[in-house]
Amino acid sequence: MRFSLIGTAVAAESPAASAAWFVQHLGFKVGIDLGWYVNTQHADHPNVSLDFVQRDHESWPQATRSATVVGTLLAFLVADVDAEFERLRSAELEVVMPLTTEGWGQRRFQVAGPDGLLVEVLQMVAPDPQWLADNGLAG
Repeated sequence: MRFSLIGTAVAAESPAASAAWFVQHLGFKVGIDLGWYVNTQHADHPNVSLDFVQRDHESWPQATRSATVVGTLLAFLVADVDAEFERLRSAELEVVMPLTTEGWGQRRFQVAGPDGLLVEVLQMVAPDPQWLADNGLAG
């Protein structure tokens, strides 16, 4: 399959408020706002789209209308995760996983986003040789 965009649509209590969170904290901009539907795109990455749909709107599948998002994580790879951690912590976002370095080669943290979303910010780092060996990945 060939495609030019990967988009994510999230069932939202308030599409405008959810979009505003991503605008304020992660650099997205609103493209379309119909009230029940808000499209955002990242200012630096026009092919990154994140949409919010009123969770009880008729366009949303009947089986999941009014359901709250559970278990959905959006990850953002950055150049300086420590700086992003300080910036978002200073904005008083709820840190649900503190800044940590993982043996498999990631430095990451997570904050609570709107509508039950988890937002992970991560940076690739050198993996721990002992972790690689313990997991059968050392060459």
